[in-house]
Amino acid sequence: MALRKVEPQLSLDIDRSQPEHVKIRFILDAGHPAGRVSLVGSFNNWTPGVDELVDDNHGTRGVMVGLPYGEEIVFRYLGPGDFWFDEPDADEITDQGSLIHAIERPRSP
Repeated sequence: MALRKVEPQLSLDIDRSQPEHVKIRFILDAGHPAGRVSLVGSFNNWTPGVDELVDDNHGTRGVMVGLPYGEEIVFRYLGPGDFWFDEPDADEITDQGSLIHAIERPRSP
């Protein structure tokens, strides 16, 4: 019987409800990959462990990051054993990682 590699299910949830910053929730399936996963990128100086994804008891895990409007961010996920992977829902995947283009502040009604 051949074993099939299961890719993690990833997603982004962008919240523009705050006037001073945008909140982005980065979400993964709870067990894929197994073990601790950090979100690392330009917003946290590429430091593992600063923004670690936490199990939400609903089959997923995630982390919320608040960022200023108008900033482009580059990031990747880091799993156990130096397993780096990108976010397919990002605006673009580059050789430096997943890219989210600058998110503009919502216009006032």
